[in-house]
Amino acid sequence: MTCKNCGKEFQEGAFCPYCGSAQFTAVRQNNDAPSGGYAVLCFFIPIVGLILYLVWKDEYPLRAKSCGKGALIAVIVYAVLAVIYVILLFVIIAIAAAASGSATMGLSTLLLL
Repeated sequence: MTCKNCGKEFQEGAFCPYCGSAQFTAVRQNNDAPSGGYAVLCFFIPIVGLILYLVWKDEYPLRAKSCGKGALIAVIVYAVLAVIYVILLFVIIAIAAAASGSATMGLSTLLLL
């Protein structure tokens, strides 16, 4: 190993045996890791997930991916639940129409239900 201060060769170590200067360099810790907490937060508030994904995608890619996944899963689940809700609504309307003996119901009746 070569000393960064005096340039002399020596064996691996934290300090140069000739001049005593430190040989290690500061390592920047990114602290990037997938986060289940952020994923859950972004599931319940998808717009926060989108914002955090866009803000963190370059600096914290793993954490941003967790936020993006949480938000994406939330949007898919909410869309599926909305479709199920609409289908159930039409089934209830059809059952109500059959029970009342009316083969057809007007739009105003549908809106009142």
